[in-house]
Amino acid sequence: MFQRNSRNISGGTDILREVERRALSGARLGPAANRMSVATDGKGSRLLTAAAYTALFLAGAVEGLIGSFQYSRLVPVAAIGFCVLILATCLLGAWAMRTISGALWPAVGWLVASFVLSMPVSGGSVIITDSTAGKWYLYGGTVSALGAIALAFGAQSFGGRFRGSGAWLR
Repeated sequence: MFQRNSRNISGGTDILREVERRALSGARLGPAANRMSVATDGKGSRLLTAAAYTALFLAGAVEGLIGSFQYSRLVPVAAIGFCVLILATCLLGAWAMRTISGALWPAVGWLVASFVLSMPVSGGSVIITDSTAGKWYLYGGTVSALGAIALAFGAQSFGGRFRGSGAWLR
């Protein structure tokens, strides 16, 4: 149907296969690539991973801190917006780290910050009130965080069984 120079376009798949084979074979890219490959004993890698998880935890905690004070701006639009934000943060964390823990740590940071700030203090004041927006923020954020963890778990568990399903986590 689609022909170019009297050749069937399926002949181009041989070129694509060769390119893929060369890419997967780890062909050398030259002297600059050799200098960039440094052998480590794994300590640097573990430190970098711990720093990434700490950054994810702190991102969730900052979202919880800001959200606890700003959830009632546009009732309940801001509260729902913060719920979507923590959902996106957890999913992007899982995608970036390629693990369920990437979704877990921002959720833990958000939960700690939000629920600590929702508790009454000795003076009797409460930051997150028992209002419609407060309920949307706390319950919706909790469901969003747990939903993101469940989606990450599902993507990792079923990613290899269904074509296209969960491939984003691998």
